[in-house]
Amino acid sequence: MNKNAWTWIPSLYFAEGLPYVVAMTIAVIMYKNLGMSNTDIAVHTSWLYLPWVIKPFWSPFVDILKTKRWWVIAMQALLALSFAAMAFTLYNAVELDFSGRLTWLGRLTLCVLWVVAFSSATHDIAADGYYMLALDEHEQSLFVGIRSTFYRIASITGQGVLVMLAGFMEKRIGVAMAWSAVFALLAAVFAVVCIYHFFIMPHAEQAHAAAEVDKGEGELASLLMSFFHKKDISIAVLFMLLYRLSEALLAKMSSPFMLDSTDAGGLGLTTEQVGFVYGTVGVICLTAGGIIGGLCIARHGLKFWLWPMALSITMPDIVYVILSQTAEPSMALITTCVGIEQLGYGFGFSAYMMYLIYVARGEHKTSHYAFCTGIMALGMMLPGMTAGWLQTTLGYRNFFILVMICTIPTLLLLPLLKIDPGFGKKLNSD
Repeated sequence: MNKNAWTWIPSLYFAEGLPYVVAMTIAVIMYKNLGMSNTDIAVHTSWLYLPWVIKPFWSPFVDILKTKRWWVIAMQALLALSFAAMAFTLYNAVELDFSGRLTWLGRLTLCVLWVVAFSSATHDIAADGYYMLALDEHEQSLFVGIRSTFYRIASITGQGVLVMLAGFMEKRIGVAMAWSAVFALLAAVFAVVCIYHFFIMPHAEQAHAAAEVDKGEGELASLLMSFFHKKDISIAVLFMLLYRLSEALLAKMSSPFMLDSTDAGGLGLTTEQVGFVYGTVGVICLTAGGIIGGLCIARHGLKFWLWPMALSITMPDIVYVILSQTAEPSMALITTCVGIEQLGYGFGFSAYMMYLIYVARGEHKTSHYAFCTGIMALGMMLPGMTAGWLQTTLGYRNFFILVMICTIPTLLLLPLLKIDPGFGKKLNSD
């Protein structure tokens, strides 16, 4: 390695996390403030998961065409252009009408977000592959915590700082102009990051050897066959699809619930308040839960912690039932409830990620893990598309009760899972 890894790993994983937050979270808040209905928000933004669903099928092209470094820099340049295009569109359309059929400008913003999502998913493939190629095993272990930390910093920056900035400007220059300024800032950040990485990231690979793939990997069809011939794979796939069923519904409606007026059943928070509660306190609690979960699994193994973690990712969702049935809840109560839910989610999500690793074990584990992450994204996309319609039909109170009912399939599947008691413990190897 001819460059110090400290000069590019923090910036690389910050750049990996930020566009994902834009596509998955910031877009929901922006469209809500621009007047799009909850039904349309859920459908349109859930489709943005698709690039991550098909990522396993796209990754071989990233391996074959050019180097990982080339893909990283190219996607960062494309993201900078996409954010600039979004800023320009919003700047030239102060009054975007999302109340009925989408205008061509409204469709254009969705098209730009599609480009952002596809570029972000491709950037994920290239960045993670580059990380493994540019560092040896010891260095990979050394920096794994650093990359996770800066990914989380990107989440706080996007969901917290940028959302609060937009809320501050909305009161002064209008909604569309405020979000135009936010996307202009994002464009500038990615332009700088792209140029920085062009000069700083080492040439760790040759164009004709863009990546190291699994030994004897074979064709995509054979990889799929080998994946779906794993023992008890049908239960595993069902679990991967349903473990976050309640969260898939909740994730799309939590921000609209906070932003909607009390007359509409919401909490009536400002955009700035949502940025602080959900994007700052929430992300910090989510990160803390993930760290604690990882430490717990390392001590006693995945099987030992599976039930407690499954309960922690499902049962805290009840805080939204409480908030929806409390008259004018205080900011302290709202912040506490969101912190509890996100802490539980981070803790419980640790089991999910370890289970994906468990399922992917064996030959072709890199490709099989990619299939698992695609199934994970599909499990968020499909329920998320229905969330807006369900909320509009049921109202917030009954919708959150439905979210709690949707935790049941997760718990029913737990007794069917067969997991090695030693998996995940310190010094365990697959």
